[in-house]
Amino acid sequence: MSSLTIQSLKCEYQSRLLGSDVATPRFSWMLETGNRRGVLQAAYQLQLKKQEDDYSDPVWDTGRVESDQSLHCVYEGPALESRQSYRIRVKAWDNTGNESPWSDEGEIELGLQISDWQANWITPEATAIPADTEAAFLLRKGFNLHSDIVYGRVYVTAAGIYELYLNGNKVSEDLFTPGWTSYHHRIQVQTYDVTDELRAGGNGIGVMIADGWYRGDLGFDGRNYRYGDQRAALVQLHVRYSDGTEEVIASDTTWKSVTGPVLYSNIYHGETYDARLKRIGWSEPLFDDASWAAVQTVDLGYQQLVAQENWRNAVTEVLAPVATFITPAGDHVLDFGQNMVGRVRFRVNAPTGTTITLQHSEVLDADGNIYFGNLRSAKQAVTYISCGDTTEEYAPHFTFMGFRYVKVTGYPLQDNQLPLEAFKGEVIHSDMKESGYFECSDERVNRLQQNIKWGQRGNFLDLPTDCPQRDERLGWTGDAQVFISTALFNYQGAPFFTKWLRDLKAEQHEDGGVPYVIPDIVGGSSSAAWGDAAVICPWTLYQYYGDVRLLEEQFESMKKWVEYIRAQGENEYMWNTGFHFGDWLGLDAKENSYIGSTPTTLIATAYFAYSTRIVRDAAQVLERFDDADRYGRLYEQVREAFQDEFVTKMGRIASPTQTAHVLALVFDLVDDHVKKRVAADLNNMIVENDYHLSTGFVGTPYLCFALSNNGFHTTAIRLLLQESYPGWLYSVSKGATTIWEHWDSVKPDGSFWSDDMNSFNHYAYGAIGDWMYKNVAGLNMSPSVPGFKRARIAPQFGSTKLSSAKATHLSMYGIVESSWRLIGNRIEVEALIPANTSAEIVLVGAKSADTTENGRSLDQVEGIVSITENDDNVLIIVGSGAYRFQYSAHGLFREAYDANTKLVEILMDEKATTIIREYAPNLLEGALVNIAKPLSLEEISKNTMMRVSIQKLEKIVEELAAL
Repeated sequence: MSSLTIQSLKCEYQSRLLGSDVATPRFSWMLETGNRRGVLQAAYQLQLKKQEDDYSDPVWDTGRVESDQSLHCVYEGPALESRQSYRIRVKAWDNTGNESPWSDEGEIELGLQISDWQANWITPEATAIPADTEAAFLLRKGFNLHSDIVYGRVYVTAAGIYELYLNGNKVSEDLFTPGWTSYHHRIQVQTYDVTDELRAGGNGIGVMIADGWYRGDLGFDGRNYRYGDQRAALVQLHVRYSDGTEEVIASDTTWKSVTGPVLYSNIYHGETYDARLKRIGWSEPLFDDASWAAVQTVDLGYQQLVAQENWRNAVTEVLAPVATFITPAGDHVLDFGQNMVGRVRFRVNAPTGTTITLQHSEVLDADGNIYFGNLRSAKQAVTYISCGDTTEEYAPHFTFMGFRYVKVTGYPLQDNQLPLEAFKGEVIHSDMKESGYFECSDERVNRLQQNIKWGQRGNFLDLPTDCPQRDERLGWTGDAQVFISTALFNYQGAPFFTKWLRDLKAEQHEDGGVPYVIPDIVGGSSSAAWGDAAVICPWTLYQYYGDVRLLEEQFESMKKWVEYIRAQGENEYMWNTGFHFGDWLGLDAKENSYIGSTPTTLIATAYFAYSTRIVRDAAQVLERFDDADRYGRLYEQVREAFQDEFVTKMGRIASPTQTAHVLALVFDLVDDHVKKRVAADLNNMIVENDYHLSTGFVGTPYLCFALSNNGFHTTAIRLLLQESYPGWLYSVSKGATTIWEHWDSVKPDGSFWSDDMNSFNHYAYGAIGDWMYKNVAGLNMSPSVPGFKRARIAPQFGSTKLSSAKATHLSMYGIVESSWRLIGNRIEVEALIPANTSAEIVLVGAKSADTTENGRSLDQVEGIVSITENDDNVLIIVGSGAYRFQYSAHGLFREAYDANTKLVEILMDEKATTIIREYAPNLLEGALVNIAKPLSLEEISKNTMMRVSIQKLEKIVEELAAL
């Protein structure tokens, strides 16, 4: 086997790009080099050919290109033809002269151009089937084909959501197509390869269409017809024969229509299905549709059509229920053991007309009864009416629910119980590939990580929603921007966010304002931290994937948002006007308010500076140097205005809230000489609040970064491990399996937060994951080199509460990993760096003379490029490969070591021991953490449960010894 091979050749992030509208696609690949270290790509060669040709006569051949570029290599050959299938392959040479074999082939095929469309949008004739019918309708056509079919592609979309059938079978497992976009601007078209499903002779094609997001009840005011009052389908099937001739079957007035068994389907409320009304064989060629109604055309045009951009929505996992029980109220309930998003599939044998109802819920109340209050008006109910077949199987077609528990009525019981084997929970979301892994020595934190990922899966169904269960399920911009970095670590999110950002750009106002939700059905716009998604999200995608094209595409939108802000304030360097959500759900909010007490002007101006800085940096990447200079100056002016308004002459933040201090630190709004004081003040706030946070949506994602990056990592760890309210582990202690909207969605006494706003699947506070991966496990990327081309491995230590951590990410170059563990009195740090990349490894507290790599001194290690010893760390630059470093842990977990040493000394003094036992018995445990103010014996005596830090222990010991 070659010591250099190519893996995972992708075109626009996908191995098979079918029906694309990307005229100049980009190609990316990974190098596999075994156990070799320091491997870089020296050159590559790409070849692209038509499917029917061979590589001796390619459409495009780069020849050998001397370059280490293996991401987003742009096609530069002749214009690609629509509906022509192409194959692509790549080979590479490395820096030691090895040549790889050719890679496995990738595939790309462009879809229809606007001028290629022959189909009409069709809907049932209104005199036969009223346009306002709630039932899903069926559209069908029979047709004949010749033999020797070599190619079949169907291009399909809908005003509504659809399922496509051909010759009696569902064409794809995709769900909720064409997805939710800003329909007036953009409707996605799906392309399916149906070559193998087509037959010589008779064929039948059919589409079933429901309201979905297009026409269904959405938003806060119960409105239907958000985008139009008529559902419609657009279908065009292209067939090619072996002699090169082609045939097109397109939606037109020759199709027929009827309603079917789906009597009602709604995103919020569920689905009603009457199996007695099934049209058996309705998409078969010989089906008798003589009684079906005619169709009519609808003038919806083609200009808004775009190719599928997002990952498909699909069933990604199937869960069996873990229990069934009867509640105190007498309800039969299934427990799936996990708060999930999707649907229940069940089998039943029941008499004709038996009505079975499933009502979905996230939690049980304090009495053990199923609880629906937090759904507000959403019903989340599925009703099935049986047809009496021996065994019937059903799952909803056009709706999804957020649930762990399901109340079942009408199902035939066995020994007064629901048969568990008859039910399955199908987990549905955009089929993003998993790309992140985290674990540590604390199983509660590991459960938190699982909750973060389940929250993302539940809320990343076609777009980033706030919640998946109540009558909302909207693409809130603020939630998306605070969570995007965590999201991209855990799942491959480039197509997902590309699609959503294009909708944001399409719906951005002329003056640059950004709606609260995307797609916009609410109407409000332009709150600080929410509208900033227009800037933060494209930049974060660039950081993770090095996607310059998307950054370029969104750049004008980014600028427009900053210019919108600039026009709002009473002076152009502050934003002190308009409505803002502020530090939403901050725990320091005034009574009867959801907005935290941090001034909204402070938050708005902080985000003004942050977004301006990002636009400056993006302009530099894009080599728009005039813009870089302009926004660089603006950033400095906004930063100065922030300091003038919100920082006192003595270097304190004028607003005494945690969030105000967090933003000043993380957005770099205070000068270096002030940072230490601001950080100490923030730390004091946490300590004085008994190691609890008071931040909301704005402050929480950055809180632990502000602490860890400014000398208070131990405090950040204690916040992470806080199990009492409010804290991340409080919900874990209450059995949560997803992230909650409120820290106390379930209160200590088992009661609930208000029904008005209490989601048990709300990913925003899961943004803590970003800090867990980057600071606790130490896996990050160099800020100056995107896409993990240069990784940064820098785990932080400081608390014996955690003795190991590990983070793994599947980057565009391959797997990059950072892990550490405490082994006796030594620390071990491991790093895995993929080929064609490098890394800077920061060993905190190490000395080079004491550090080994796999038992060897550092100067004998292959793959190390340089070693720099600093006062508090050793910085090692390495090439690709797997590394394992060990060095003394002395000082890294200093509080435990010094505490034990001092306690031994004190315990030799009988009088001191007596005093300790009376006033501070916790010292005997030796479990010590940060306290940022001196403690007198009087203070200790008032709170004997208080644990104290090593920084104050010596002071206390001195006081005790003096006694």
